[in-house]
Amino acid sequence: MKRSLVRGLLALVVVLALLGLWKREDITRLMAVNTLFAPEKIVTNFSHMDRLFWTTEMARGEGPVSPLPKGEEIVLSKAEMDWIADRQVTGLVILKDGLLRHESYYLGTAPEDRRISWSMAKSWLASLLGIVMAEGKIASLDDPVTTYAPDLTGSAYDGATIRNVLNMASGVEFNEDYLDFWSDINKMGRVLALGQSMNGFAASIGKRSAAPGAEWKYVSIDTHVIGMVIEGATGEKIADLMQRHLVQPMGLEVAPKYITDGYGTAFVLGGLNMPTRDYARFGAMIAAGGQWQGRQVVPAAWVAQMIAPSAPGDVGYGYQWWVPEGSAPGEVLARGVYGQYIFIDSDSGIVIAVNSADRRFKEPGRFEEDMVVLRGLAGRL
Repeated sequence: MKRSLVRGLLALVVVLALLGLWKREDITRLMAVNTLFAPEKIVTNFSHMDRLFWTTEMARGEGPVSPLPKGEEIVLSKAEMDWIADRQVTGLVILKDGLLRHESYYLGTAPEDRRISWSMAKSWLASLLGIVMAEGKIASLDDPVTTYAPDLTGSAYDGATIRNVLNMASGVEFNEDYLDFWSDINKMGRVLALGQSMNGFAASIGKRSAAPGAEWKYVSIDTHVIGMVIEGATGEKIADLMQRHLVQPMGLEVAPKYITDGYGTAFVLGGLNMPTRDYARFGAMIAAGGQWQGRQVVPAAWVAQMIAPSAPGDVGYGYQWWVPEGSAPGEVLARGVYGQYIFIDSDSGIVIAVNSADRRFKEPGRFEEDMVVLRGLAGRL
């Protein structure tokens, strides 16, 4: 009896050990998610997300790196340097009329670091959608999302149109609080860490807080639905489309990476990783009406439509782009949590790309202060 018990316990130990080895990567990723924003890790994590999550690399191609010729250097003021320190800025690139007027890096990070976009990736995906539409793969923004993403039939997205999700007006109920461990956005992070399906996660959302199109509410999973629509319409992966239509035509200097789920589906709502200079290149292309180095990358009419405020409720939001309160004509913003910005003043030819690790980004008035600094920098060019 005793021998049988010992043998049984040994067998259990072996099984548990094997299970631990089998799930070691999942456990490691889950632990990484739970400490992703820890003060002692956040800066390094934000420059090396490929160490923590599944990723797929997009080839930059064999073409030359698009030049960013240097212009007259802008010397940052003490107030601007204090802002950089307070926000834990890691990278700052300023362009004016295509000339590089300032470039600096902080907190031990390097120029070539592939920095996490967070929600700035939404603006890239909206640009890709315009290209796909110009190819005739999607008939209308007023088509139901289920036309191209039938897996969403019966979910809270059933009845929402492509325009609704572009405007963050799907009506689905979704908790976006990054500081709440049990929020939907953090559950989604654990889906990524455990290699589960982002498509399945989106299709599992069953509750609405409003009718589609009735009101604006920032819901990041809406952007994932746009990705499902694009993939359904084209039969191709987002990373492949992004590589062909944006990455290679723009001559990015480093092959960017997308975070993916365990099925290779891109984390389109916030998973791009590239150097700050390449975020600035993207901003310069949008500032020029979708044109870059003599090539029309994104249709000009789509750029104009995409960056114009159109969401219900007069909230200063277009198709995955922000038009903040008090914006001058031509001013638009790609924006990500923890202080990621691509600030564009197309009328003045100005682009300011910022990557940060600002753990206080949600404090009241913080974003408004950031806009004062960005507009101040633009005003000196």
